[in-house]
Amino acid sequence: MEQHEQNPWQVLSSDIKYDNKWIKVTEHQVINPSGGNGIYGTVHFKNLAIGVIALDEQMNTYLVGQFRFPLEQFSWEIPEGGGAIGEDPLEGAKRELLEETGLVAQSWRPIIHMHLSNSVSDEASIVYLAQNLSQHEAEPEETEQLYTKKVPFETAYEMVKNHQITDSMSVAAILKIRLMQLENEL
Repeated sequence: MEQHEQNPWQVLSSDIKYDNKWIKVTEHQVINPSGGNGIYGTVHFKNLAIGVIALDEQMNTYLVGQFRFPLEQFSWEIPEGGGAIGEDPLEGAKRELLEETGLVAQSWRPIIHMHLSNSVSDEASIVYLAQNLSQHEAEPEETEQLYTKKVPFETAYEMVKNHQITDSMSVAAILKIRLMQLENEL
């Protein structure tokens, strides 16, 4: 490990402030990189964030819309959800795609591994490309009020450019697909 990759933070103590089955919030008393005392709050996620960008043969993709409580606004996104740590993420991706859109895919490949907000959380994510799709019945969870729409991929890309899609996994997945198109990887 190179010098600049070593941890410059010293943790003096840690106190769990909140803990439920999805997240744990901890306040750390620290000495920061410049030697001063301070606090640092972190959010530990107990699930892996999993996203799916589904593409059919005509280059349509499927978006899911829902009201996002933390933002207090409606959000269009790729199908996404959480998978238990230790669960095969691909199984979680298959489950989320079916639950939210009713789609089943025969072809899967991971396209992105990300940290979603690494200044305050350890939330990790993986996004899959799903192809060779067949339509079945959606199975949304009871806490979800979802709207789905099939759009040309180009429309989803324009929605990112016009700030109509702002969810980080969705933005990254759509831009990754655009890059894959440009590099003839699709």
